[in-house]
Amino acid sequence: MKLFSALLSTLFLTVPAVALAQTPVTSVPSVDLARYSGKWFEIASFPMFFQRNCVADTTAEYATAADGSVSVHNRCRTESGFDDATGRATVVEGFGNSRLKVSFFWPFKSDYWVLGLDPDYRWAVVGNPNRKYLWVLSRTPQLPPKLMEAALASASAQGFDLTQLRTTAQAPTALTEKP
Repeated sequence: MKLFSALLSTLFLTVPAVALAQTPVTSVPSVDLARYSGKWFEIASFPMFFQRNCVADTTAEYATAADGSVSVHNRCRTESGFDDATGRATVVEGFGNSRLKVSFFWPFKSDYWVLGLDPDYRWAVVGNPNRKYLWVLSRTPQLPPKLMEAALASASAQGFDLTQLRTTAQAPTALTEKP
């Protein structure tokens, strides 16, 4: 009987987590691209193959273009200097600018969804609908603990496994060096 009770308890504890992971990921209702533009510092992320050489000071810089697209410039410190990637994002219609398709080399595009966003645009959580990618971004090299808690709560509420999250080292004066 004790074994049955233990199994039943385990079932009740794991079913909500499984159900949450099966709930579709949603983006925030809208993003003001003019306010979103500018430099963001990566505070934490899921490990990604294309960032394998990054050791610190990872940033993303966004700028709106006349054609409605968004230029994307990612940069990070490596053991031998800096690594840069430049791409272009296009807005997915019908989602208030909170879902983009980003391409760093044609013809490949990836989902870029803003999943959480501070009302004052101090932090953003970006991911994709299959929960394989996640970034916590901040306007400053360090994110105060209460703001980090809010950012992580937005990802957790969407069923992201935060045990995969790794912190990104940022110097207080990150990336002031010119390329």
